[in-house]
Amino acid sequence: MNDYGPLRDYLKKQTLTELVLSFEEIEAIIDAPLPRAAQRASWWDSLRSPQEKMPQREACLEAGYVATRQADGNSVKFKRLPRNTRRPREDGDL
Repeated sequence: MNDYGPLRDYLKKQTLTELVLSFEEIEAIIDAPLPRAAQRASWWDSLRSPQEKMPQREACLEAGYVATRQADGNSVKFKRLPRNTRRPREDGDL
């Protein structure tokens, strides 16, 4: 399983409210190939089935972004969450 910590860290450094990254750019950030499942929009959808913990979704949310696979099927849009809707970390920190 891939480590999406580098993607989280990359997104945390961003100042844009929205950005689009190609799968190739994401693979370079995480230094690993994305699984075939990444081509499905539902794999990226941060707000779908929130009880289903998936590492790529968690990394985006921890960075304050929601992810949506683009219609081209080869890139992902990351949109910053408003500060008041960001999830607190599980250890209780706000």
